[in-house]
Order: sequence, then structure tokens, then C-alpha cells
Amino acid sequence: MHPAPDNRTPPDRSPADLSTVQLVERLTTQVSTLVRTEVGNALDEVKSKGTKLGVGIGISGVGALLLFLGTATLVATAVLGLATALDPWLAALIVAVVLLVVGGLLAAVGASKAKKAVPPAPAATVASVQRDVDTVNAARKGQLS
Repeated sequence: MHPAPDNRTPPDRSPADLSTVQLVERLTTQVSTLVRTEVGNALDEVKSKGTKLGVGIGISGVGALLLFLGTATLVATAVLGLATALDPWLAALIVAVVLLVVGGLLAAVGASKAKKAVPPAPAATVASVQRDVDTVNAARKGQLS
């Protein structure tokens, strides 16, 4: 009994020495490996960005809470300061109107900036896949010419 012939292509053989079946097999293996690698890279990149985003949001949340409490204290101080010259209700009204105007302007600017934000896509992986596609297209054009 003869052993079954080994149809797997050794990686050190030149493509010119391979049959069409062996070339297709090599291409299938390489494309499969490339796709698995690119998907793995994309997942790693998104996980890394997600972790950094979560930590950043947590720290920013605590900072925002402290800023809010400090601002609330300053607002109370402004109302009490104006109340020495005006009626307390008028002092509170003036401070509230100023806060509403400034808050509205800041909200409008923030919404405008948020609309321009880029989605958190895995940029490095997208660039790598684009290079792979460009390489394949260049090789294809070279063989067709």
C-alpha cells in the first residue's frame, strides 16, 4: 500500500513550481490567515479603545460631579452677594437667567462638536485591510497586463 500523496504546498516552493491546485490551496490558506489576522487585530483595537473610553468616562463623571457641586456653591454665593443690593427674589432671578443663557450657548456648541465627531472605528485595521486590497489589486493588474 502506498501512502497518500501530500498535496499540501510547502511554503518554501516557488509559485512557478506549483500546480494550479497547489496555488489555489496556498491562496485559500493565505487569504484565510489574512482574514483571521485582520479580524483579530480589529477586535483587539476596538477592545483597547473601549477600555480606555470606559476609564475616561468614569473619571470624567466624577470630575463633572465635583464641578457641578462647586458651580452650585458659586451660584448660591452669587445670589447671596446680589441679595445684599437687591431683593433676594430678584437676585435669584438674575443669576438664573444668566445661567440659562450661558448653559444654552454651551449646549449648542457641544451638540455641534458632537455631530462632527468621528465614530470609534478601528482605524489601524481599516488602513491595514486597505493596504491588503491595494496590494492584491496591484498584483492582479500586473498579471493581467
